[in-house]
Amino acid sequence: MNLKINGDLVEVPNDLKTVSDLLAHFNLQERVVIIEHNQDIIAKENHHIATLSDGDQIEIVHFVGGG
Repeated sequence: MNLKINGDLVEVPNDLKTVSDLLAHFNLQERVVIIEHNQDIIAKENHHIATLSDGDQIEIVHFVGGG
């Protein structure tokens, strides 16, 4: 399946069905992230029900500490 993630076309396994699956694929499931799925912000409690389709646009924003 091809997704546009943060502006880049990325091929991911077809067995990724939800936003939660996608976060686990990239080892981001334990991080604080904001997900935009086809221009809609997805609340964390809905990551497991937000389904992915070929061609979806995903923006993943996570916080990086430092100073």
